[in-house]
Amino acid sequence: MNDKQVPIGSGFGAYTTADEVLAGLDLSGKRAIVTGGHSGLGLETTRALAGAGAKVIIGARSIEAARSAVAGIDGVEIDRIDLSDLESVRVFAEQFVASGRSIDMVINSAGIMACPETRVGDGWEAQFATNHLGHFALVNRLWPAISRGARIVSVSSGGHRNSAIRWEDMQFETGYDKWRAYGQSKTANALFAVHLDRLGRDSGIRAFSLHPGKIFTPLQRHLAKEEMVSAGWIDADGNPMDPTFKTPSQGAATQVWAATSPQLDGMGGLYCEDCDIAIRATDGEPGGVSDHAADPKEAARLWILSARLTGIDAFAAA
Repeated sequence: MNDKQVPIGSGFGAYTTADEVLAGLDLSGKRAIVTGGHSGLGLETTRALAGAGAKVIIGARSIEAARSAVAGIDGVEIDRIDLSDLESVRVFAEQFVASGRSIDMVINSAGIMACPETRVGDGWEAQFATNHLGHFALVNRLWPAISRGARIVSVSSGGHRNSAIRWEDMQFETGYDKWRAYGQSKTANALFAVHLDRLGRDSGIRAFSLHPGKIFTPLQRHLAKEEMVSAGWIDADGNPMDPTFKTPSQGAATQVWAATSPQLDGMGGLYCEDCDIAIRATDGEPGGVSDHAADPKEAARLWILSARLTGIDAFAAA
């Protein structure tokens, strides 16, 4: 089988910004939903898309915080969503569908990382529930409004290499490891795109996942300063030390590229990084997507489980 998980030579790179990706593109008349579109990479994504003419609907836990963050950005609408609460997801999606509007892009940008052990829903581990199950339920509930030709983009991470799906103990009931839990949730984001693309492509709807790179954003809120010093990210005074870190605008570029680039027409189900299709990961080498996060059988298995846990599957008869 021809492996499509190969860079296409996009002409962009690791330090391309979101605005540079969109240079020359007119998104007038397009509509995007961006979860967490008021913070970190989500905020930069909102700014770039709105600046290119798109209408952006932000899903945020705090409407007040989101309003403050996006003040001065035209073409932005805010509605409440808590991805760890499936009832909140249902209300958000049903209100949007009832409005009769269509969606051209869904960018699943919100997430949590390396948080203390937390249980939500039916006792689900919070990172898996928030980063994966919440977005799974959201996209499935929004499906009646998603336009032919739309793209669904899930923000994964190079952290997916920390863990495949732990089928034997997905909810970490036998001992919690915050980084393995984060890794599993990011693998789930990538696998979601793999299977969603298979299900949606006949309707002209394509899905992608991506690693945005290393960026200082509120995502690090659960990390102690000492942990970031030990990792070599910052020095003892809090100054950045790792030269591979990107700015937020550079970090947002890959998700904006995946959502809009005509270079990706006719493609889907792929993992991206640095504004291009990523390579297959190789042991001992940085970058790329691990086989466990790109396996169609694992993706189909995860879809079935996610549909059972959330109680929603837009493709139940497919």
